[in-house]
This record gives sequence, C-alpha cells and structure tokens, in this order.
Amino acid sequence: MPAPVVRSRDAVAAAVGNASLLSIGYLLLGRRLVAFLTLLVTIVLVTFVVAVPSVWFEVAVLAWWAAMIWHGWYLGGGKAGEVARRQRRIAFAVTVPVLLVVGLVRFDAVRLEGNVDEARQQGDCARAETELGKVWFGHRVIDAPMTGRTDRTVDACRQIRQASGKLDDAWAKGTTDALASGFRGLDAVLTELPGHEQMVKTALDRFVNRLPTDDNCRTSGLTDWLKARKSTGNELDRAANVVSRVAPPALVGCADEEMAREHFKNAQQRYQQLLDEYPGHELTGKAREGATKARLAAELAHVRNLHGAYCAQPAAYSGAPEFRRGAVNRAVVFGNREHLDRLPGDWLTGEIGEAVLVLCTEQTTFGAPTQTCPYRSDRTGRVSSVTFRKIAIPVKAYELRTGKLVADTRVEISGTSCPSSFYIFGDAPANRYVSPSEGDVRAGYAAVITP
Repeated sequence: MPAPVVRSRDAVAAAVGNASLLSIGYLLLGRRLVAFLTLLVTIVLVTFVVAVPSVWFEVAVLAWWAAMIWHGWYLGGGKAGEVARRQRRIAFAVTVPVLLVVGLVRFDAVRLEGNVDEARQQGDCARAETELGKVWFGHRVIDAPMTGRTDRTVDACRQIRQASGKLDDAWAKGTTDALASGFRGLDAVLTELPGHEQMVKTALDRFVNRLPTDDNCRTSGLTDWLKARKSTGNELDRAANVVSRVAPPALVGCADEEMAREHFKNAQQRYQQLLDEYPGHELTGKAREGATKARLAAELAHVRNLHGAYCAQPAAYSGAPEFRRGAVNRAVVFGNREHLDRLPGDWLTGEIGEAVLVLCTEQTTFGAPTQTCPYRSDRTGRVSSVTFRKIAIPVKAYELRTGKLVADTRVEISGTSCPSSFYIFGDAPANRYVSPSEGDVRAGYAAVITP
C-alpha cells in the first residue's frame, strides 16, 4: 500500500488565506467541508449587510473575519506550524488583491459620502443624485452603513422632487390643493429625514422666489393659503414672509382684472381684503377707491338685471343722483308707458344708471269726471249722456339712490272733453277719457317727477 500523503500545515498561510473571507486558508489545509460551510456563512452575512445596511451587521462581518483568521491560524498549528512557502504565495496572491480592492472601494465610498454630504449642505439634490448614481454593489458590501445613510438622501431627494413638482403645479394653475400637497411633502422630509434641511430650504426658496405668478388672482389664492397656513415651527414657516411683499399688489391687480371682467362682487372683496389685512399700505388709497367703484358697479349691475322685477323688489344704486324736490328728477319707467312719449325728453331715460327715480306704473283707469255731454247716435237717433273723465294711472316712485318709496299716488291727466262728435261701434259709452295735450300729460306727471 502506498504511504498516505500528509499535507503541510502552515498557520500563516491559513490565517492569511482566511483573511480574504473566501475560506482559502481552509482549502490550503485540506478542510473542504469547513471551507464550504464558512463560505456559506460569509455569503449569508454579506447578504444581510446588503439587504439591511447596519453598523451591527458590519461589526458582525468584522468579527467573523477575525474569527476565521484566528481559526485558520489555530488549525495551521499556530507558532508550531510548518512553513509552506507555496501555500503562503497562494494565500498572499488571493488575499492581498482582495484586501486592496476592499480598501479602494472603502476609500471611494468615503469620497462619495463626502461629496454627497457637501451637496446636502449646499442644498443641491441634483449633484447629490449624480454622486449617488455612482454607488454600486461593491460599496454596499464594503461600506453598508454609508449606503444606508446615502439611501436616506436618495429618499429625501425623491420626496423633495415630488413636492417641488406639486409646488410647480400650484404656481402654474393656482391650485391650493397642490400647494398643500407640496408643503406636506417637504414637511415629511424635515420630520422623517433629518439632515436634509438645506435641500428643503432650496426647494422652498425656489418656489417662494418665483412669486408672484403671471396671474394676479392666482397669486392671491396662493398667498391667501400661505397666510392661513398654521405654523409648524420648522423651515417651512419662512414661506409666510413673502406674503406681505407679494399679496398687496396681487390683491389690487386681481381686483382690477375682476372689474374688467365685470365680476364686481369679487373685485370688491379683493379690494376690501387689502384694506382689512394691510391697513396703511401704499395701495390702500387705490384699493379704497376701487372698492367704492366695485360696490357701485355691483349695485348698478343688480338693478339693471332686475328690469321690470324692480317694482317687486326695489334695490338701491347709491351712485344715482339724489332725489330733489323742486327739480327735474329724471326717471326710468317700468309698466304702463301710455302717454309717456309726450313728456319732455329730459324727464325720462332708458338707462337706469342715469335715473333719479324708478316709476312703476299700472294700468290706466278712469279718473275724476270733468264734463257730461249728450250725444245723438247717427245710426239709431238715440240720445245718450257721456261723461268725460281724466286719465288716471297708479304710480309708485322709488328713489334709485336709496331704493326707498318716495311717492305712492295716482297721476291724473286732464284734457279737453265734449267734442262735437266722436266715432264708436255700437252704443255710446257711459264714460270716456279726455283728450290730453302734451301740456296736460306734463302737468299730470309733474307731481311725481318735479314735485
């Protein structure tokens, strides 16, 4: 039988070989099963380190590395071990490159983390993400805690980018829902990912410095939200500082635009908002004048829209001239317009905005009798008495300036009676209207229009 081959045991070679974490030392000692099992443990530990970046897992790997070195030294006989130069050359040939790669990757990881920290301090997410794009699997194995820390920056930049997108939408469309969503996103970064305050500040400044928008009403909506936002005691509270600078011009500009669009109530609200929230501002004079114009325009638009319904629900237009006794109070008439064409032109108007009075006239009725005369019918020869009566028109007069009733009367128009003849079909009527002249019509309405 051939003599068994006895493998040399070099403790140095075994320790150095195991320092590669590839279980080379065990293979040099002929411990294939141990080599397989230890390599399996190494793979499991590295998997945990990559999956769950943690200092504790890294410490566990270091402890495992030291244990394998010691165990290789021990199995190699320690100080009493032999010297096997070939085994040492193999061990060093494997371990030295591995440790060199580990050192270089570790150094590169430190450099990358330094660049990311610098970008984070400068609030530069774009640069940080560029640097983080260089992180690869080797970094995650060699310096797992570093990748864990930088992954937080990845999350922070992702959330900041999403929040900035919402703020851009709010700027472009004026939607306060998007504005609120953007602020929630930035607040989440400050709360859940500390250390990224400067990046949040940069994103916030980018939004704030773009104000005002190119639309005054959109800007007013955004500043209203910023002013009403509750303080959170963090970086985001600075956004309220822009309101006093941006809001007043935007409010006046928005009110002016609403006036141009004939949205008078909205315009009045914006002017009044500036007066209420920013008293003493240089634009308060313009806002006060604008609020008055908007109020008058809204009142005028309201009474115009009423048309004939004004008589059922009188309203005031405080910009109308004041009702004066002894003067001509120009009137607009709703209702019965009979004989109105015989009044002087400066007594009536078709534009309610030019009127002093609003006259609500009802159907013409018979007024006081003036004369009764007998008439013979040419057809039958029958004689009948016909009473001629004044033309009576019930009239209610409202002062447009106040919307108050100033007269509730019945205009009676005189005229000539008992003509020599008149034409009718059938029998003679018992009552007949007088025939008024322009002077008669004028005299009848004078009691209302020129009291």
